[in-house]
Amino acid sequence: MKINRISLWHVPLTSHQTYYMSDGKTCDTVLTVVLRLDTDAGISGWGEYCAIPHYLPAYALGVAPAITEMAPRILGQDPIGPQAFVHRLDQWLPGHGYAKSPVDMALWDIHAQAAGQPLYNLLGGRHASRIPTYHSITCIEPEAMVAIAREAHGQGIRQFQCKLGTDSNWQADVARLRGVREAVGEGPLVYGDWNCGANKLDAIRVGRAVADLDIMLEQPCATLEECSSVKQATGLPMKIDENAQTTGDLLRAAELDCIDALALKISKFGGLSAAVRARDLCVHLGIRMCVEDTWGSDIVTAASLHLAASTPANRVMNVCDLSGYVGPRLDPSSPVRKDGHIGPSDQPGLGVEPDPSILGEPHVVLD
Repeated sequence: MKINRISLWHVPLTSHQTYYMSDGKTCDTVLTVVLRLDTDAGISGWGEYCAIPHYLPAYALGVAPAITEMAPRILGQDPIGPQAFVHRLDQWLPGHGYAKSPVDMALWDIHAQAAGQPLYNLLGGRHASRIPTYHSITCIEPEAMVAIAREAHGQGIRQFQCKLGTDSNWQADVARLRGVREAVGEGPLVYGDWNCGANKLDAIRVGRAVADLDIMLEQPCATLEECSSVKQATGLPMKIDENAQTTGDLLRAAELDCIDALALKISKFGGLSAAVRARDLCVHLGIRMCVEDTWGSDIVTAASLHLAASTPANRVMNVCDLSGYVGPRLDPSSPVRKDGHIGPSDQPGLGVEPDPSILGEPHVVLD
């Protein structure tokens, strides 16, 4: 079996509600890149990459040029064995993990379809069929965030991420966390996420002001060392996101004792192959994981669900059904969350088939 065509689409995804984050970051309408690898055996694999602006050193329109550069090492090659395949791509074009991520995802899709197995069986076997989801709450006025939390709680959600820092008002962030914590009651997980936008002083002030509550903090500052200082000063558990992009980062965060939980985002690590290695290290280190991706629709959601399902359940904190936050849905028949949980398809491969009427004609074709 050989890869004989690469097709790329650029699809605008619009959030059902604009997400306001610290330091002026917003997520409203963003571009997702959809990739399909076709083979001479009639099996096609799907991949997707979507970048929130100003979030990581990556951008959606950088994917197509990078894949065009790698095309001579993709076309005509056997797709079976994604990890070895991506290793060869790394030797051809070092770095650019975000652009390799949809290629790696599509390779795994083909690999699993050829084996006649749902992807989770090739990533370690299924540990769970239904996985808890969390609800991300945009950083707006505290009362409005409380209303969103109550609505999501009524739908069965029991894990809540509160975006913080959009107004650079640490006291408002305290009100946000206290309000949501009170609204959802004891038991559900509540954590506040600054997306690197806080300074140590304000993050510590917020943390100490809510230290009497069951609260976790997420990535308050721009470096692991600063996040470690905030954790030590507040005594609150810490989730790391932006600072964890390699297994080396995970080891450094563990050394600093600032990583109780991780946002394991597939494209941030450079694809499913690298994410599996990071997943296994987290299992070894005792770090709980939110298994997801940076943003996107049904393809990246499917990949995240397969990765989460193949992870020991006691190490999975939650997953994010990214496709539930945006429109249009690329594959309206894909799994959706119900009663606060979601699970992967049992079909071979990723189990997704994007709707051609939504994709339209590809923007780039390489063959």
